[in-house]
Amino acid sequence: MATYFTADTHFGHGGARGLYRRPFSSVAAMDEAMEQHWTALILPEDDVWHLGDFAIGRSEDAMEDLLSRLPGRKHLVIGNNDDARCVGLSGWSSTQHYAELEIDRHQLVLCHYAFRSWRNMGRGAVNLHGHSHGRLTPMPRQCDVGVDAWAFRPVTLPEIMASFRRRSRKS
Repeated sequence: MATYFTADTHFGHGGARGLYRRPFSSVAAMDEAMEQHWTALILPEDDVWHLGDFAIGRSEDAMEDLLSRLPGRKHLVIGNNDDARCVGLSGWSSTQHYAELEIDRHQLVLCHYAFRSWRNMGRGAVNLHGHSHGRLTPMPRQCDVGVDAWAFRPVTLPEIMASFRRRSRKS
């Protein structure tokens, strides 16, 4: 079993292509690419933490159908574009505005939004977030897990930790 993180898929959102300069010819192409990346990586027994803004402009039935096609145990950390219909989908294993996890001795603080400070920040805790679409300069031990920052796919904690090491070598 693996744990993955992602955010800001904005499935069905026509404006996402222009707003975030997504390199897709259509919303359908964007949605299909993200779904293919997800299904290529995630196994049914994996956990996926989606840190908000799952789908915009889709009917409840369309969101339910999409979520059912995506493998894994899916947890939603609610974003500013996740309405009550999205939050209430039966495919979520859990929904919350904020979560704290420990994985492989790494303390994680999850929210849709990036924090300036977070619990146990001085003790090595890591803040994972979305919302900024790869446009926000991160603080140490902070990572935007949104699809715009990770080639439109979910990411693992080892990949995130490797990105911290690359950042520190550049400094």
